[in-house]
Amino acid sequence: MKKKFYLLAVMIFSMLFLVACGGNDKAADGGKDTLVVAQGADAKSLDPHASNDNPSARVRVQIFDTLMYLDDDGVPQPMLAESWERPDDKTIIFHLRQGVKFHNGDEMKASDVKFSLERALKSPEVSHILAGVNGVEVIDDYTVKVTTEKPMAAILNNLSHSTLAILSEKATTEAGDKFAQNPVGTGPYKFVSWQSGDRITLEAFPDYWKGATPIKNLVFRNIVEETNRTIGLETGELDVIYDIQGMDKTKLKDNEAFNFIEGPQVSITYLGFNMKKAPYDNLKVREAISYAIDQKPIIDTVFLGAGQAGNSILTPNVWGYSDVEKYTQNIEKAKALLAEAGYPNGFKAKIWVNDNPVRRDTAVILQDQLKQIGIDLTIETVEWGAFLDGTARGDHEMYLLGWGTVTRDPDYGMFELTSSTTMGAAGNRSFYSNAEVDKLLEAGKTELDPEKRKDIYKKIQEIIRKDLPMYIVVYPLQNVVTKKEVKNFKLDAAQAHRIYGVTKGE
Repeated sequence: MKKKFYLLAVMIFSMLFLVACGGNDKAADGGKDTLVVAQGADAKSLDPHASNDNPSARVRVQIFDTLMYLDDDGVPQPMLAESWERPDDKTIIFHLRQGVKFHNGDEMKASDVKFSLERALKSPEVSHILAGVNGVEVIDDYTVKVTTEKPMAAILNNLSHSTLAILSEKATTEAGDKFAQNPVGTGPYKFVSWQSGDRITLEAFPDYWKGATPIKNLVFRNIVEETNRTIGLETGELDVIYDIQGMDKTKLKDNEAFNFIEGPQVSITYLGFNMKKAPYDNLKVREAISYAIDQKPIIDTVFLGAGQAGNSILTPNVWGYSDVEKYTQNIEKAKALLAEAGYPNGFKAKIWVNDNPVRRDTAVILQDQLKQIGIDLTIETVEWGAFLDGTARGDHEMYLLGWGTVTRDPDYGMFELTSSTTMGAAGNRSFYSNAEVDKLLEAGKTELDPEKRKDIYKKIQEIIRKDLPMYIVVYPLQNVVTKKEVKNFKLDAAQAHRIYGVTKGE
């Protein structure tokens, strides 16, 4: 009887898992014509101007194109802008590709570029990326002039950012508030459907300007637990899985049935402090917490060695990185700093993580380390969308999050996280404000001499190290695991991997 019950339980579990991984989805059984990709969180919005999070970007880069893209060295290259010229330090004239079609069949024109950039400038989530642009003018159907208030050293890099996608003015206006659920772009895939919390389905756009992509159907699955993503790959329900760490990573890395792709990225993982709330408004408290942390067990245990102890707000592979002094664990010094701050016996604290096992495991180690100095840390796991909204409002105390310098320029890597003008949803979830940093950030934006810019960003990194609005935990490596028959998959340093050109055999 017990044996029958056990077999029944196994069958029920298997059926539930197949449903969870799309076993009843027709697209999941599409053979070489369908690619099913799983990541650990659902997109927040498919409107490029409404959200600047990584799970959303991974979907949106399939649907939309930008004026520029960055090559492997972070150098801006032509995309929808075929060429450009700079008649002076505050003017760029873009010459657009002709014959580029939106998914609704309309040809992309200069008026769409003007509409898109002006719409982005009005968005509180992404306007800071274009801060300084004061005019977008249509010269003719395929020529656009962008003027800036001051010289903008990083403008070409910034225009490669996935949030600055070029939209169809007609389709966006007609959709109104529903555009996020019905996006129309010029990318290799067009939107089909979105089952919130479960999957987003796309299909190849036959009239894509670079030529139709080989995979006809593309499905993005939201599977929070990495073990379930691993099981889905092993059972054949999934073709590609993102962000695998822990024991699953070890298992897949050694399995010759899969392609394990690992490499550097431009992202940091950091512990942020809400400086609007006590006791995190006290520098000595932030220093005490920093001296209580030992990065090595986090890197060894959670990241399985696939990372480097962080020190600066920029990663070493981003131009302008400065090797500022690391915090080394010193429990006695941490206790003394807490006592000086007025907390000789420590205090109760909370840390927010999203439903990401890597961040939860990191928080558990931090919880144990902070206990050594009397800080009783409670871990609160918050759903991704609520996490972004809550940290934008300032509901949190401490939090674990990542940030990628996706433009490969220090302006983006620093400005969004530390400027007084970007508090909340724009990136500065620590609510940090320093007038000197603000002044240096503005100087870095407009300085065109590379060596002078590098000196500016070195000073900022030194100040951030001293002020500690955040503690840089690790520079993690990234990985993607695919079935053996998936070919031509290429890592993107910003983790917004493009599926264009990927193939899948039987």
